[in-house]
Order: sequence, then structure tokens, then C-alpha cells
Amino acid sequence: MVKPIKNLPVLPIERAIRTISGRWKAVILYHLFGGPKRLTDLTRLIPAISQKVLVQQLRELEAHGLAHREVFRQVPPRVDYSATALGLSLEPVMLALCRWGQQHAEALDEVDRLADCIVRPVNNIPTQVELGKRSSARAL
Repeated sequence: MVKPIKNLPVLPIERAIRTISGRWKAVILYHLFGGPKRLTDLTRLIPAISQKVLVQQLRELEAHGLAHREVFRQVPPRVDYSATALGLSLEPVMLALCRWGQQHAEALDEVDRLADCIVRPVNNIPTQVELGKRSSARAL
């Protein structure tokens, strides 16, 4: 069953972006394009994601009808995740985004570096008090 998105935007692009937005949803979906995956497969493919977040993102993809969870009644238990037909319909779009990212990687890296300088606080800059202490210590 597809879960309706709260406060659904009017513009189709907003609707589409909201459906796949999330730190890891696009990456997970990208890996599901290659066929069914177990949780351990996805953890190995996306090592930076915690299992808790992975499960949460998979549930959201499932709720929006983009991913399917299949439980196999066997010992040991097995659960596979796969892209649904709706999810697979995003494959050309995602691959186009991948190509765009590859073509513009250098420019995007530069933008990220500039953004990091602006957004991230600089931690190792001494305060005026610390500078004063260093000056007086050198004088001794």
C-alpha cells in the first residue's frame, strides 16, 4: 500500500524530489536497480550508513511504493529488498543525475570546498585571550 505524502506539493518536480529526498534514498534505490538486495548487501554497498538509518530509509521507500520488502519463511530468515515498477521508472532519471554528477564533478567539488569554508566553523583559531597569553609567555 502506498502511503500518501503529507503536505504534498503542487508542482510535480517538488513532489518527485520530496518522494526521493533523504540522505540515502537515492543511493539505496540506485543499488536496488541492480536487482534484489539483502540488508547486509546494502550495508556493504553503502558502508557510511548505519543499519538504523538504512532500515528507516528502506521503510520510507517502501511506504512510497518505490521499494518492495519480501520476507522468505526459511531458517535462517531471509528478507530481500527490490525496486518496484514505480521505483524502476526512476532509473533513467537517476542515471541521468549520475552522468550529470560525473560530468560536473570538478565544478561541484569546488563548490563543496567553498561551501565548507563558509558553513563549517573553524575550530583551531586562537582567541584574543589565547594570543595574549602566548605573547606574554614568549616575553619571559
